Amino acid sequence: MAVRAVRGAVQLEQDEAGHMGKRVGALLTAVLERNSLVADDLISIWFTATPDLHSDFPAAAARGLGIVDVPLICAQELDITGAMPRVVRVLAHVETYLPKSEVAHVYLGATAALRKDIAQ
Repeated sequence: MAVRAVRGAVQLEQDEAGHMGKRVGALLTAVLERNSLVADDLISIWFTATPDLHSDFPAAAARGLGIVDVPLICAQELDITGAMPRVVRVLAHVETYLPKSEVAHVYLGATAALRKDIAQ
């Protein structure tokens, strides 16, 4: 078993706590499903949000999914002119038997344009 990092992102349509919870929850669920992971495989998750998001902590979505014994942290993305607005990114550290080449990074909706090289 190895420690791997899994990336992902989702763009929100609006800055509203319930909407953030649903969209980030969908992102986390997709990361787990596409990599055949369960919550017990998670080591930690970093969340970042663009500076235009203020309604909630993205990590609250993980807690809402029952991910309660995994260290989580939230941070703010750099405020870069022209960057895609209302984006939450994740970097999950996991234990898995998958080789690096088979890890599925998940970029939902418009965020696939952020990392065309690894978005699946």
